[in-house]
Amino acid sequence: MLSRTSFRADSPNRNLEAAALMVVATACFVGMSSTVKVLAAEFDTAQIVWGRYATHFLLVLALLAASGRLAEVRTTARPGVQLARSLLIFAATVLTFIPLRYLQLAEVASIMFLTPMIVTGLAALVLGERVGPRRWAAVGVGLLGALVIVRPGLGAFHWAASVAVLAAFAYACYQILTRVVGDKAPPVVSLFYASFVGTAVSSAVVPFDWVAPDLAGWARLALAGLFAAGGHLAMTAALVRAQASFVTAFSYLQLLWATLVGFALFGDLPDGWTFAGALLIAGSGLYVLHRERLRRTTAECPPATRIEP
Repeated sequence: MLSRTSFRADSPNRNLEAAALMVVATACFVGMSSTVKVLAAEFDTAQIVWGRYATHFLLVLALLAASGRLAEVRTTARPGVQLARSLLIFAATVLTFIPLRYLQLAEVASIMFLTPMIVTGLAALVLGERVGPRRWAAVGVGLLGALVIVRPGLGAFHWAASVAVLAAFAYACYQILTRVVGDKAPPVVSLFYASFVGTAVSSAVVPFDWVAPDLAGWARLALAGLFAAGGHLAMTAALVRAQASFVTAFSYLQLLWATLVGFALFGDLPDGWTFAGALLIAGSGLYVLHRERLRRTTAECPPATRIEP
């Protein structure tokens, strides 16, 4: 059962636990992506999405039942927002799985790291959060990094890279609505709604292009869902133990895992342009996280000890 225990930002043990959990989470997400890339040779995207969500849903349902918290699903606050954010994460999943058929793992992972920059821009426009010129500059550098990877107008451009950019935008919108929900629903309940909606929508579509899997195919479909559930649960547990700015910084390990796994399984090694773009995106994202940490520290400090941004 996931704990809702409050954390101390200055606790080394809690931070170490959170860091270890994020290592596990990023490895799980790359495991999911690599499994999807293997499945793409056998099944349509709709069937892969269904397998990922159906397994994820059953695991979350079992977790809620075992912890005696299934009744919380019926009493959750703001069900309309929960539905909208669930549809957005479903859209982000579909838009991420499509480019995995055509692009390297590291390329897709790099483009998805645009999400923190897009969240920063949307938070200013939609939620009215104050974003200073330095963070706007970081957002611009991140977008430049994406252009370096995508390279529109050049011979290396692939349409699937644009789909990955749309996936990052959908995932950013999902995160904005997650902020709107805030503490009104426990994370595991929000996870239930996301997995339930994804399973329901994909179940309505998958019969039109169904390919009967063999035993190995069923195992790989389930493995994608296991990796997804493990990654989300590990990330949620990390966020319980440490500040979001600390935890999110470790998400960039996903690029390292994606490069290593992509080379080991598929013989893919990103070119210099992809590495350069990934460095720009990662650097700008880490700077955005740094400014967010300073902003929160300033808000929490008394006037005499404030850190000026």
